[in-house]
Amino acid sequence: MVMRIISGGVCAPRGFFASGVNCGIKNKKKDLALIYSKVPAIASGVFTANTFKAQALRVSKKHLKSAKAQAIIVNSGNANCFTGAYGLAYTQKMVEAAASGLSLSSNNVLVASTGIIGKTLPIQKIKKGMPKLIKSLARTGNRDAACAIMTTDKVIKEIAVRIKIGNTVVNIGAMAKGAGMVSPKMATMLCFITTDIKITPLALKQALKNAVSNSFNNITVDGCMSTNDTVFILANGLSNGPALTLKSRYYPEFMRALNFVAAKMAEAIVRDAEGATKFIEINVCGAASPAMAKEIGLSVANSNLFKTAAFGKNPNWGRIIAAVGSLGIRIKEEDIKIKFSSFKQKNIKIDIILNLGSGKSRIYTSDLSSEYVKINAEYT
Repeated sequence: MVMRIISGGVCAPRGFFASGVNCGIKNKKKDLALIYSKVPAIASGVFTANTFKAQALRVSKKHLKSAKAQAIIVNSGNANCFTGAYGLAYTQKMVEAAASGLSLSSNNVLVASTGIIGKTLPIQKIKKGMPKLIKSLARTGNRDAACAIMTTDKVIKEIAVRIKIGNTVVNIGAMAKGAGMVSPKMATMLCFITTDIKITPLALKQALKNAVSNSFNNITVDGCMSTNDTVFILANGLSNGPALTLKSRYYPEFMRALNFVAAKMAEAIVRDAEGATKFIEINVCGAASPAMAKEIGLSVANSNLFKTAAFGKNPNWGRIIAAVGSLGIRIKEEDIKIKFSSFKQKNIKIDIILNLGSGKSRIYTSDLSSEYVKINAEYT
């Protein structure tokens, strides 16, 4: 498979438009984003495992039952979670406003929110800003949209790739947000993926599930799980190639490309982690199973003792051993080796080598700094 990175983010695939504006949720920064396909698309989504899911997730899960969508509307600055019946009604009104302006059925619009939990969604501001948002839709609106979904993020996160599947040129684009409350099983991150591939709903759903499992569920910043996390993918089929199925010859190639896009977005989230000064890659190999390897990697990645040691440039490997041992897995001392690069570097690599089997996993995390404490102490 030949793949190259291209510009355009979520607008790189054929037929996709995007926009981002300020509607007044935030003082000046963009806070309302829209992604639109000029034709109906096959759609799939993955959501947070948190019990208390935000209202946007409840609405979107219902709309995804048809496996079709044509637009995604997103607000930042307000999570609209734990807001009761009024919050749910406001999310529905937000969807209806977008659908009306785009001349779509409400069921063809997906929705996401991010921000502070427990505050009433300012629906009147959103409705007032909707005409401007829709009017601003453009094939070059990807960066405005990516900017509009940011909260404590410091940088815009987007990517696009082009691959050739058989004789068909296919594009995949994505944008993401996330910097804190990032933990496996989808936590405080949003990612929206677009592609012009023609694919069956089941094949798209499985490809997204696999991509999320190998990327967003392998990162952690602070071990805290959010209520709003969402990954959506829209595939509008405008590449005009034969429809991919689970058994298609080229399906694995699409999966590899999607995995690459998701992994790059996951890495970007960790690199932009709140207050982070280090990007840490933890590789576990030789475990009894991939699940065990992942569990071990995450135990180290979520250890505050390890993360603060990384911030202090202190290679205290005993904290790695302690994190592994805390899991209760039966490992003999002679069956574990640890290798690590200098803690003085911005990028730190940790290798945990076991002698239990062939299971392996890679986890991305960051250090835990005094700036992280400051950011979250003041986030209201």
